[in-house]
Amino acid sequence: MSAMTDASLLTAEAAQTALAQIPVTVLTGYLGAGKTTLLNRILTEDHGRRYAVIVNEFGEIGIDNDLVVDTDEEVFEMNNGCVCCTVRGDLIRVLTGLMRRQTPGKRAFDAIVIETTGLADPGPVAQTFFVDEDVRAKTRLDSVTTVVDAKHVLLRLADSREAREQVAFADQIVLNKTDLVEPAELAEVERRLRAMNPLAPIHRAVRSDVPLDAILGRGGFDLDRMVSLEPDFLNPAHGDAGHVHDEHCDHDHDHGHDHQHGGHAHEDQDIQGVSITSERPIDGQKVTRWLNELLQAQGPDILRTKGILDVKGETRRLVFQAVHMILEGDLQKPWRDDERRYSRMVFIGRNLDRAKLQAGLTSCEA
Repeated sequence: MSAMTDASLLTAEAAQTALAQIPVTVLTGYLGAGKTTLLNRILTEDHGRRYAVIVNEFGEIGIDNDLVVDTDEEVFEMNNGCVCCTVRGDLIRVLTGLMRRQTPGKRAFDAIVIETTGLADPGPVAQTFFVDEDVRAKTRLDSVTTVVDAKHVLLRLADSREAREQVAFADQIVLNKTDLVEPAELAEVERRLRAMNPLAPIHRAVRSDVPLDAILGRGGFDLDRMVSLEPDFLNPAHGDAGHVHDEHCDHDHDHGHDHQHGGHAHEDQDIQGVSITSERPIDGQKVTRWLNELLQAQGPDILRTKGILDVKGETRRLVFQAVHMILEGDLQKPWRDDERRYSRMVFIGRNLDRAKLQAGLTSCEA
């Protein structure tokens, strides 16, 4: 993945409110996980909303488009076959065309769903909503929802980089086909998914029958929502309260143990979730500089980053998130007098050194 922009903390565009923007859900997941089944549910359920659908095909002959049920919604194909830099241009073109159909006071559709090919890295799709000013002004990335096949996901995580990145990028995980596995195997699958992505809620499903209000309109990329979900920000339900369980297992050396994995290492451990915290107020300029340097140096390996920071001299919390090297942040709601003020960050990616990341944050203390 090439660098897209210099990392910087961007303030929200006050002139463009969320109400004026069309929410976009990116639907991803490995081949056969059940994405199209979920998409068909979105299009056919009686929810009163109208969706525009963009399907990213693999190869020159479109197939997924023909598998989508016949509805009033229009389906737009992108047959570039590879979600990489080329898809960004195609996606911008399709989104721009869609937005021309919207007229003041009357929307042609209420939301957009992008279904990626099963071999897609969702990163470039997510980046599109940060790097193109026109797209950013007229749409907002609501969430990246990843559908996972409970029966085969452990094999896919072992042999597919794309499958691992799809899990790492998710704001929501639909754990599908749960009826095909035993309870003990299902628990192990969930444990592995949480180790890779401690931020994404996991919804169990059979034939993608997850409640749609659990995955649509969730604001996974919304800074305001990050603050509203504060109690779960570091996923305290998994491991110790307020702390992400770090499943780091370095492939470059042998620890002599396997973190209770049954005596062998797993390939998916190249992606992990790491959390760091600081109890002291943070210097705003120092942390901005540190994040800039960190994402420039390790941006391709750092897939997702989110944080809530207690900045010295500020009554409001600084909330930020990053997709690879593209970083945005804003001051959000005030700290309450009766709450614990501290900074916390979660990094999801490869080759993450927790001690080094913690030292970096500590060096930004005021």
